[in-house]
Amino acid sequence: MERVVIIGAGVMGCACAHRLAEAGFQVTLLEKSLPGAESSAAAAGILGAQSEVAGPGPFFELCLASRERFRDYARELTELTGVSVGYEDSGVLEVALDPAEGRLCVARAEWMLARGLRVELLDREEARRLEPALTERLVGASYFPDDHQVDPVALAAALASAAARMGAVFRSGVQVKEILVRDGRVQGVLTDGGPLHAEWVVVAGGAWSSGIAGLPALRTTIKPVAGQILQLESRPPRFRHVVYGFKGYVVPRADGRVVMGSTLEDRGFDKAVTLAGLHRVAAMAMEMLPGLAETRFTGSWSGLRPATADGLPLLGLCASVAGLVIAAGHYRNGILLTPITAEVVRDGMTGKPPAVPVDDFAP
Repeated sequence: MERVVIIGAGVMGCACAHRLAEAGFQVTLLEKSLPGAESSAAAAGILGAQSEVAGPGPFFELCLASRERFRDYARELTELTGVSVGYEDSGVLEVALDPAEGRLCVARAEWMLARGLRVELLDREEARRLEPALTERLVGASYFPDDHQVDPVALAAALASAAARMGAVFRSGVQVKEILVRDGRVQGVLTDGGPLHAEWVVVAGGAWSSGIAGLPALRTTIKPVAGQILQLESRPPRFRHVVYGFKGYVVPRADGRVVMGSTLEDRGFDKAVTLAGLHRVAAMAMEMLPGLAETRFTGSWSGLRPATADGLPLLGLCASVAGLVIAAGHYRNGILLTPITAEVVRDGMTGKPPAVPVDDFAP
């Protein structure tokens, strides 16, 4: 049985651990804090293959492939672990508040329709009939009925449980100092507690991934981009659809929670929640959904997205170091890309051709 060390136990690390243990690998996950406690827990959970991707291309196709898998993936995790991941087919409304935003909505809809995807262009009255809580100021909206949502905290918990049930071993509070390589092949990792031997090392450390010693030269670097999120609570829920604007998003949960975000801040590993950040997010949300002004505020947090310099994730086997695999740099689409990432990693390590083209994401 081949031994695998996975660096990072967020949704990416746990999803890879689940699929690899299922395939017969002996898996150990190393996590510096608690599984799922970093970027995974801070996300909003929008499965926005259409609403969050800027244009056509290989990355868009990767997002579509992962979204296509998510309903069955959520069902599989719940059946295995008993944990509901909060999968909701809520759909996403992309709201245009002025004519310029309206033109952008139309342009995006046109190439998506040409690709054969579902998107509906709505005028003001049609959008407000679908979601009455929307502001009267909007000029129109695009509706993406196939973009759904999950609860990231629940997803992280289910994935950790799934990996453990398949036999993966978790070691929390472990800092990986270096990837050990000899003669062009991985030997394992050096941790703050000493060396750990393995035939395979999977780097799934999110924004911290490219700072690990021993990595070869990669296609691109990964840096943290902070994002602040607010949470409200409304009972009964005031609206149903995820509302996406050109300045941010608002996500209603079925239990009445409302998640609003998010800022984009290049300030290193600083996860501070600031008054300026909260003000920007709150103003954005109330501009699209004025009724939120009277909704109870229940909390705020900040997370670090793993952003690559070229905008594409690092995904797959490293050609220059045998046994080294990267699953990082997913930026704003980490939750959406969880199932396809685990599948690509497993297939690469077992010698199976990938189900989707991944050459553009090679580390």
